Amino acid sequence: MKRAEAEVAKILVVDDDDHVRLMLKRALERDSHDVLTAENGAVACRLQREQPSEIVILDIIMPEKEGLETILELRRGDPGIKVIAISGGGQLGPSRYLKLATLLGAAFAFEKPLKLNDLRAAIRGLCAAGA
Repeated sequence: MKRAEAEVAKILVVDDDDHVRLMLKRALERDSHDVLTAENGAVACRLQREQPSEIVILDIIMPEKEGLETILELRRGDPGIKVIAISGGGQLGPSRYLKLATLLGAAFAFEKPLKLNDLRAAIRGLCAAGA
């Protein structure tokens, strides 16, 4: 497999903020990734069952099914799923939620606002690890 092909992934972006979802979708599609989106964890779990992605970029604070619960459900269905957790806050602040996300199996955790170069580097690393 060529290096460029190894760095392209099917990615599910999960965030209740429409602007964040759209921005990430556009940025990742410019990088040649195949991107699906979901507005909450319940939709994400359904999509992952129907159209599995290799990487899930997951907001932690969301309505209906929050990110920590979503990580647990995703990992029950696929223990090797690669999750990148993102968060901009909550009552405890993003760092505590993100630490919990990594304890539950997230490979990377980033505070919002996201630095796209950091996110891209994480995705490249996950793609290389799976190649």
